[in-house]
Amino acid sequence: MSSAFDEEFDVVVVGIGAAGAAAALSAHESGARVLVIDKCDEATAGGNTRVSGSGWFINSDPELAAVFLNSLAGGYPIADDVVQTWATETAKNSEWLRGFGADVSQNAQHHTEPEYLGMGIDGTDCYAGMDTVGGQMGDFLLYDFLVAALSERGIEIRFSTPATELITDADGAVIGVAAESAGTPTRIGGRGGVVLATGGFAANPQMVRDYLRLPESVLWGSPHSTGDGLKMAQKVGADLWHMDNMMTITGIDIGEAPGLYLALWAGQNYLFVSPEGRRFVDETASPRHGHIRRNGRDEHFPLQPFHLVFDERMRLSGPLSPSRETLPVGWKVLMDEHLWSADNSAEIESGLIRRADTIEGLAELIGVDAKTLGCTVVQYNEACESGRDDHFARPAETLSDVSEAPFYALAITPLLGWSSGGPRRDGKSQVVNTDGAVIGGLYAAGEVSSTYSWRKDGGFHIADALAFGRVAGREAAGRAK
Repeated sequence: MSSAFDEEFDVVVVGIGAAGAAAALSAHESGARVLVIDKCDEATAGGNTRVSGSGWFINSDPELAAVFLNSLAGGYPIADDVVQTWATETAKNSEWLRGFGADVSQNAQHHTEPEYLGMGIDGTDCYAGMDTVGGQMGDFLLYDFLVAALSERGIEIRFSTPATELITDADGAVIGVAAESAGTPTRIGGRGGVVLATGGFAANPQMVRDYLRLPESVLWGSPHSTGDGLKMAQKVGADLWHMDNMMTITGIDIGEAPGLYLALWAGQNYLFVSPEGRRFVDETASPRHGHIRRNGRDEHFPLQPFHLVFDERMRLSGPLSPSRETLPVGWKVLMDEHLWSADNSAEIESGLIRRADTIEGLAELIGVDAKTLGCTVVQYNEACESGRDDHFARPAETLSDVSEAPFYALAITPLLGWSSGGPRRDGKSQVVNTDGAVIGGLYAAGEVSSTYSWRKDGGFHIADALAFGRVAGREAAGRAK
């Protein structure tokens, strides 16, 4: 053992989500002695993987998958070697997990076809659905399986052990990591290097403001995704890529973080209005993992707070935020076991949803000009009556008027699911510096350095994490040899 370290392993993995677990299992398969550390305690570790939908897309044709990824990247191209690795390795995820004993099967309810089908995006034929553990969404299923797989193979996991700094040699190669355990500093060597799988920066308000330009948002996933790995990589010279890419969806700030997902799956007697009281978008535009079709292109949505205005029929049509039984995804639902009332009455009683007998009265409650909001609702109802929305082209079959009192309003804010940018890496999961040269011994996988520069489809993030986690693990193990 080098005197520079308190202990030494072949590969050190920082983070225990899908990417970290895949890296550790892959390195172990390659004969490496592996240590996994995570800053969280056992009850809260796992990052966004733990509270995600836990599914990965089924890549039925790697050649078409490369076309698909390039098409989704749009004007933000991804390096060819990264595209090729992604296309090849994501096709292997399901069989690799089955090799560890996972009960992998296709989910029959969610993401059964590509979100961009019929949108003029090339390569969609590669998308054959989404696989999950046991065919079920969320509910910790993937995370629990991966942790069990690590334990069964004797791979050590140290919880409550935050990494604080990457350790480099005289040539700038990463040879270990400084960490803390029970408040005591420790230096851990990695002969093959260190794999960063620390998650994104969605829970770091300053980074969210600086990089994502979101002054107002609430978090959907792990409150521990604070950008630690990204900062450590920057300190050793890592370049950055697509730092402004992300996924936001319609969210509800309930006054205690994280927030909840607004899902308008039942009634249609609603509209979105800006803080000025005007409509501004087709409210039913499909939210393709953070993008909607608007202004002739796919744009991030939402980026600003707005109001959901609806009537009594909508209120009675079902909960505005899905239960765990309906969608077992998100920190608030899974970890905090928050339950939204079935008829939205509890949220009205608490004041989260505002109620008034007239639209003008509702406008006063939410601080919107009464005349403007009144005209907006009248114009929308007229569009419903004519079956034609000339302003925003909301489909005729979704045009349902807002006319049955009492009326309601709910403040909506961007719900930040994940960030996508981080240290730039190549097709071997190796982090590169600002000159494009590989930083020896440093690897990244998962949300800390997501592949996606612009659009993505259902199950893409978990697929990416598993694929590049495996690559990182075996590359680091090979380097140790």
